[in-house]
Amino acid sequence: MSESRLRILVAKPGLDGHDRGAKVVARALRDAGMEVVYTGLHQTPEQIVEAAIQEDADGVGLSVLSGAHMTLFKKVLELLKAKDADDIVVFGGGIIPEDDIQPLKDMGVAHVFTPGATTTQIVDWVTTNVEAH
Repeated sequence: MSESRLRILVAKPGLDGHDRGAKVVARALRDAGMEVVYTGLHQTPEQIVEAAIQEDADGVGLSVLSGAHMTLFKKVLELLKAKDADDIVVFGGGIIPEDDIQPLKDMGVAHVFTPGATTTQIVDWVTTNVEAH
């Protein structure tokens, strides 16, 4: 019996124009055997949620370096819930202050990776915490 591969959507919400980290994570997940869709820069929460649903994503990884993480993560979570797709695991990373990590988790973000997280740590976390549909 073959297991389904995880489908992960990697997204850059908001106005931040720096995507090297998101691309590195996307490649690491792909190299680990996952199906990965990278949405590109300047995505709205609405675009991210629509893409996650259309792609039948098991998880959404958000990369935020702009400081708008509290607003952007919250909006993605709200839209997923409104579309009855809140079974999609949302995780993320970027320049996120330590004081904001617990509030993000309280609103439903499964995990937050901060600068210094290795691709191995991210791949291991996704493999352990995201289940294929």
